[in-house]
Amino acid sequence: VAREYREEYGELNLKVNNHVQKWINYFQGRGRSYMETYLQRSSRYLPMMKATLREQGLPEDLVYIALIESGFSPMAQSHASAVGYWQFIKGTRRYVVNVNHQIDERRDPVLSTRAAAEYFKALYNLFGSWYLAMASYNVGENRVKNVVMKHYTRDFWELVRKRKLPAETLDYVPKFIAAAVIAKNPEQYGFTNIPYQPALAYDTVQISQPISLVRL
Repeated sequence: VAREYREEYGELNLKVNNHVQKWINYFQGRGRSYMETYLQRSSRYLPMMKATLREQGLPEDLVYIALIESGFSPMAQSHASAVGYWQFIKGTRRYVVNVNHQIDERRDPVLSTRAAAEYFKALYNLFGSWYLAMASYNVGENRVKNVVMKHYTRDFWELVRKRKLPAETLDYVPKFIAAAVIAKNPEQYGFTNIPYQPALAYDTVQISQPISLVRL
């Protein structure tokens, strides 16, 4: 992920406006402890997650969706039963299919990131806008599609101005941008001496038969 990269699906605009500044102020103030914890964990997953997004031609900054969704915690679970790093619900199982009493791939950092990349690719192809793709990730593509068609605009900030989406969704994109600009330049925003975790390291091994997890 150190080499120069040009996104096949276009870059993300991380421009700071008043809506974004509100969330920057939150993370620097009342939400500071959360951001510090999220930054500590981020270094464990960023290289792998960015590489996965690059493989799909997507903007690598989408990785910060996982920051605001779960704080890079596999154990995160919402009141709506969204689970894992990327907070998938069961309705998105066409991207994450193995969810049963034995395994939940939403808690797997590699498989869930691949699924998130596929889902974001589909959302961007539907809307042609990363902001609308993110809003759809939060509230569902049908809800956003209906609003876009009803109000004849694909300008997310216009929908914010008219308050035509749920409050949580109107805040979702500004919160993402705030988290991304802080995570990319933490010292600039007063986050210093963060004890970052080492990057995830692993091998992949093909097995020909089941193996006891205790033995493994």
